[in-house]
Amino acid sequence: MSVLRTSGAERIFRRDAASPVLRDLEAGPSREGTMIVNMGPQHPSTHGVLRLLLELDGEVVVRSKPIIGYLHTGMEKTGETLTYLQGPTNVTRMDYAAPLFNELVFSLATEELLGMEIPPRATWIRMLLCELNRMSSHLLFQATNGMDIGAVSMMLYGWREREEVLRLLEEITGLRMNHNYIRPGGVAADLPDGWEEAVLRVCDTVEPRLEEYDVLLTSQPIWRERLQGVGVISTEECLALGVTGPILRSTGYAWDLRSNMAYLAYEDVDFDVLVGSYGDCFDRYAIRLNEIRESIRMVRQIVEKMPKGDYRTQDKKVTPPPRARIDESMEALIHHFKIFTEGFKVPEGEVYVAVESPRGELGCYLVSDGSSKPMRIHIRAPSFVNLQALPYMMEGALVADAVAIISSVDPIMGEVDR
Repeated sequence: MSVLRTSGAERIFRRDAASPVLRDLEAGPSREGTMIVNMGPQHPSTHGVLRLLLELDGEVVVRSKPIIGYLHTGMEKTGETLTYLQGPTNVTRMDYAAPLFNELVFSLATEELLGMEIPPRATWIRMLLCELNRMSSHLLFQATNGMDIGAVSMMLYGWREREEVLRLLEEITGLRMNHNYIRPGGVAADLPDGWEEAVLRVCDTVEPRLEEYDVLLTSQPIWRERLQGVGVISTEECLALGVTGPILRSTGYAWDLRSNMAYLAYEDVDFDVLVGSYGDCFDRYAIRLNEIRESIRMVRQIVEKMPKGDYRTQDKKVTPPPRARIDESMEALIHHFKIFTEGFKVPEGEVYVAVESPRGELGCYLVSDGSSKPMRIHIRAPSFVNLQALPYMMEGALVADAVAIISSVDPIMGEVDR
């Protein structure tokens, strides 16, 4: 692993160095002549039902306050009514742009409580699927980020490449999203015949088109003017707020759980941790664009190194019998019935496991009381934490830049209101 720093021209920062003091905006304007307005929760550029309360001095944002809760689904509480085998069907719907990471972190936490090791092939399949999912998530960001800032054609191009990845995920898992593919004990099914060629074909398709993104956006003077020096945040502010992922790395702080706290088999593949220099919207854009390239690089290595063997553990306590056995054996039929109705019991204890999602540290805190259902489940959602950085990024920015700043955070409201 090495650290690569994105390059760019010197930036002119539009916000004061001091952090804003967040007073209650509902109490009224902080000084004479300012105006308080709502942005959202139905605004097309808030990436979901996010409401922002803005205090404006002319066109300059004096203060801002993100308000959430318009999409509350109660998924954490629902998770306490589901067995550990049913759990992935619930958590996969939180970050719906990167559902496989939700399934992964829940499965890793469950396996930690069980004290279980899964076969190497299952580990590498999980890593393959997650990096493909990271590609699709960042491609979605490129599409919506371009649309938000006025590069409308980018929505078509980003969506086009994302479709290639989603078709591949559907071929492997059976679904385009909300897959329920990564489960405690391994994965739902082995990779299909011809998967190597299909994966490499997607890599060969997407990689050269990233060069087109560079021509269309990266080197475009208007694009750079809209993003450079906008939405600046410092390393100190990120660490104080708990902000992770591309936002933290854009400040020059090289923190990536795949490298710093390696899980799965990331220590066996070569990749670079990408960092910025200025902590602005342009750095966050450039990091996500180049992380697609790094994911393609990792996917090629995974295809080459994929081990043979079982795709899930053969521990009968957590693994249902093969389909063919159900028609041949009453014992197998009963085993299958008990696994999918009663689930399997997990020893008492508590655990926290974290993975690097496209938006930062995605954590799962599980508490088991020894039954087949979690007593408590809590998800450390990066979008929820990252939204707290908006007031710091927006202070001193123009209203016209508010959309660019929100887009650069890349929030998914499904994991914010859970």
